[in-house]
Amino acid sequence: MITDFEWPIPPHFYLSAGAAGPESAVLARTDGKRENGTLVRLDPENSLVEFMPQKSPLAGQVGFSDFKSLRLTRPIALKRLELDPDGKLDSADVSLRQRCVVTFRDGDSLMSETIGYVEHKFGLFLFLCSYGDDVLRWFIPASSIASYQIGEHLGQMLVEEKLVTQDVVDLGLKKQEVLRSQKLGDYLQKQQILTQAQVEKALQHQKEMPHIRLGEALLQESLITTAQLEEALELQSRDRKTHLGEILVEMDVIKRETIRRVLAQKLGIPLVSLRKFDFDLNLIKSVPADLVRKHQIMPLYRTDTRMVVAMENPLALEGLQALGFYIKLKIDPVMASVEDLGMSIKKFYGSQGSRESMEDLVFELGGAEPAMPANPLGIADDVSESDNTLVRLVNKIILDAYEEGASDIHIESMKGNRPTRVRFRKDGVMSHYSDVPANFRNALVSRLKIMSRLDISEKRRSQDGKMDFSQFGPARIELRVLTMPTTEGLEDVVMRILAAPKAVSMDTLGLSSYAMAGLKKFAASPHGLVFVCGPTGSGKTTTLHSILSHINTPDRKIWTVEDPVEITQDGLRQVQVQPRIDWTFAAVLRSFLRADPDVIMVGETRDQETARTVIEASLTGHLVFSTMHTNSAAESVVRLLDLGLDPFNFGDALLGVVGQRLARRLCAACRRPHQASEEELAMLAYEYCVDTPLKAESIRAEWRRLHAAADGSITLHRAEGCEECNGSGYKGRLGVHELLINTPSIKRKIMARANVSEITEQAMLEGMATLRQDGIAKILQGYTDWEQIRAISI
Repeated sequence: MITDFEWPIPPHFYLSAGAAGPESAVLARTDGKRENGTLVRLDPENSLVEFMPQKSPLAGQVGFSDFKSLRLTRPIALKRLELDPDGKLDSADVSLRQRCVVTFRDGDSLMSETIGYVEHKFGLFLFLCSYGDDVLRWFIPASSIASYQIGEHLGQMLVEEKLVTQDVVDLGLKKQEVLRSQKLGDYLQKQQILTQAQVEKALQHQKEMPHIRLGEALLQESLITTAQLEEALELQSRDRKTHLGEILVEMDVIKRETIRRVLAQKLGIPLVSLRKFDFDLNLIKSVPADLVRKHQIMPLYRTDTRMVVAMENPLALEGLQALGFYIKLKIDPVMASVEDLGMSIKKFYGSQGSRESMEDLVFELGGAEPAMPANPLGIADDVSESDNTLVRLVNKIILDAYEEGASDIHIESMKGNRPTRVRFRKDGVMSHYSDVPANFRNALVSRLKIMSRLDISEKRRSQDGKMDFSQFGPARIELRVLTMPTTEGLEDVVMRILAAPKAVSMDTLGLSSYAMAGLKKFAASPHGLVFVCGPTGSGKTTTLHSILSHINTPDRKIWTVEDPVEITQDGLRQVQVQPRIDWTFAAVLRSFLRADPDVIMVGETRDQETARTVIEASLTGHLVFSTMHTNSAAESVVRLLDLGLDPFNFGDALLGVVGQRLARRLCAACRRPHQASEEELAMLAYEYCVDTPLKAESIRAEWRRLHAAADGSITLHRAEGCEECNGSGYKGRLGVHELLINTPSIKRKIMARANVSEITEQAMLEGMATLRQDGIAKILQGYTDWEQIRAISI
């Protein structure tokens, strides 16, 4: 199994006989992905593992810095050593369970029970309790650990239970102390300092230690040479603002982590875990945000004469002096990790520019006061659209929506004294964000109109605009803005956050092998017509630009006409329609035919004129892509025929139609696996086969062949809910597709003006999976659940 390193066993235990051979494992990568596979080799000396993914015949090397944890899936049985009445070692099956909490550097945490652990300089080996007496083995590399805490000391428990003598425990502690002298075992870095009292105790301990300079400490540890120190001091003499440690790091003679360890060990500077620290909120409000951000300093608490702050480098004098000058107190620095500092500053001060809390902004506007009583003309505004606090509030709404991955922002003005409601659409579902007092609603809407270059005096009709947020805030965000008049002279605003400016790869669309092969064949065709259909917000534009990216090569001329141009690509010539000057899809498309195109993309085919022009373009030697707002691939064909198209020309031009939806994706961090019951499988098989000639029993047999475990069971997943997905159980969306290929038999159906069901039935006989069938396939793959597929395929 592990040829270069033997998996350790926790102290006072030994491994009872178990199955030998390769170890199946789960590798949790730092990017959030999890891979099932086989552990081939664990090589701590070179900080890597050799891992063979489940779907790959080849093993690859993964560095310790690229994964968060490695779990061996085969449970083992550990037996504990204990003393018999004669004083000899014996064994018994006993579980000394201890609470175990590991906090990762990215903010995640692992909470479980363990019967022991082994600590090395390169990582932590945990032995977590499973079912019954089974134990699961975990390895967490040191680079992923922010801190960890394991319940009572094992030795003390053994002594209290009179299972071993104190002498035996002392001997084990001496051996453990050797490990604790390593980086990962450093006491100050393991001890989670979470309270003011703990910090005060650590600072008092620091004062009692002998005074020593950083350079001297590094020399004592033999981490640098005298020549290197002298060279660094010479460089520092030229620029007194640069810290000695930073100079040594830039000289590449020592690592920043090593300096942090020496600061803790030799200088006694405590390391504080900020993620659970009980901050003094009044102190935080008294320290300016720009000072905190500039020097990356986080205030913790204050006394009558001094203030304690956390920073990555507690010897950086510039930040300490600046803060001391402002606060007029003596500053005591402690250490904190860069990750903890960034998280805390963002939480309490926000990102640069506009990240105050919504509640503070509303309070600053005067929102804590009762709203003024309604009058026939509405509610009077207390602020104007140019008020600085209102400007920051609007920026915060947009930035929060963008960072949370929302697709739309809804500003909903309510009647009377009721506050204006702000909601986000995330992953296709509306969620409440905040309320803004009613007396600010006019100023709020006016501010959004000004940012979108709309007429603030026009309140009787709808207006469309576009906002370039980079002109008003710190992020490059574009929004499509719509104002809509509602009852009693009020207005709502809906803002669509436009898609990312770059096209994605076809491999990321979640296409089945059948759909992927068909689309790539279409893309390689010299001429023809391809439609992508689905409702608004189903990802049609993303799919089209993904296909265009696949064929975007220097030997092709590609024109696109869109409304609006949301995704840009180098190599594409993109045109936006302007209906006010009669620059419509059809007009632009006719101009394209004289512009020597190879490939044309039309943002939407919505009328007879555009439909006839795209067919003409495809029949004259061009490859044409377009979208339609229809419910299925077959329905798109019938809809186009209903527009009055010649079925013979249309049948000759068409290559195929993609139907698509977006379903909510199960959160990978918390989805819960369960063994599918026979009732669940029967229901899914019925839904898979409904309105088709397929037989449910044969489908279930095929599923068992493809997805069943050794015992014949099939694993499905259900939504659970965690901090990462805000308790919803879902995070992100995935595409569900169907691909209708215009084969000779389908062409005959088109020319005969067949109905939707006839075309669908023929396409399925030739290999097409419907939207519902593709969705159920993704359920079996663990990406989503039936509730989401049912919602998009009814």
